[in-house]
Amino acid sequence: MSFLYYFYTMLQVKNISFSYETTPVLKDISFSVRPGEHLSVIGESGSGKSTLLKLIYGEHNLNQGHIYWKETEILGPEHNLIIGYDFMKSVTQEFDLMPYTSVAENVGKYLSNTAPNLKKDRIAELLHIVELTAFSKVKVKYLSGGQKQRVALARAIAKQPKIILMDEPFSHIDNFKKQSLRRSLFRYLKEKNIACIVATHHSEDVLGYADTMIVLDNAKIMVNDTPNVLYNDPKNRLVASFFGEFNELEKYGIIYANQLKVAEKSTLQATVIQSYYKGNFYLIEAKYQDNTVFLEHSHSIDKDQIICLSVVKNNL
Repeated sequence: MSFLYYFYTMLQVKNISFSYETTPVLKDISFSVRPGEHLSVIGESGSGKSTLLKLIYGEHNLNQGHIYWKETEILGPEHNLIIGYDFMKSVTQEFDLMPYTSVAENVGKYLSNTAPNLKKDRIAELLHIVELTAFSKVKVKYLSGGQKQRVALARAIAKQPKIILMDEPFSHIDNFKKQSLRRSLFRYLKEKNIACIVATHHSEDVLGYADTMIVLDNAKIMVNDTPNVLYNDPKNRLVASFFGEFNELEKYGIIYANQLKVAEKSTLQATVIQSYYKGNFYLIEAKYQDNTVFLEHSHSIDKDQIICLSVVKNNL
């Protein structure tokens, strides 16, 4: 293979398959990741997202296929006494922290002690990224689950790996912290050209951040494309459901709630069931023929009122 191939493609997953005993989890999975790329992996619970990350990290032995980091083949515990590679870090939902030492000590665990001032500055930078500066001296055992998850994230990027694997990285973090933390972390990874693979159930972890997106279903990759393409042209209900409320209408296919509007006149008529306040809009649940449909509207609509509907698709 050429030098340019290795330069532009860091991770190669080639036709891998894996089973737990006789139960197939992943079949013929192939994709690649470039330097600094953000790849999101989505799918229903049990679709193999977490297992895929574990295979890339070398925690399990493949039944079939190969995983390469440039010229290095990623191998499982049959070949490696110690799991993991220096260029790769993994953040799972099990944090593996040191509970009786401080947040700063946990974050700096793998940093060199040869230059104490540089280490101190690096720890301060990492705590700023995950918004834990005020907790620097607090012992980990006194932290909440979300705070522990942020410590684990900071420790994972401490030595600037080439790629980081994250399994539901914000699952324990309070909603009021998630937005700023996502921006801070993903911006840092881009600035440092660190590739990341994120397994998630949440569209907020993908839209605005991911470069590419893989959807797993029935142990295989259903689709691999950009979030923009998948949002604007969802291939099926599974893809659409990831992005929010949607409808399936004859002649129109899959329509998001924000693409269904109240109109003055239309052949599409529905009866309002209920209005749900969502902050900057109301989600209207209505009955159209024998189907329940959802649409976004500027204000609530009385129950049993008959409304006309139109479809407005604004592709990005």
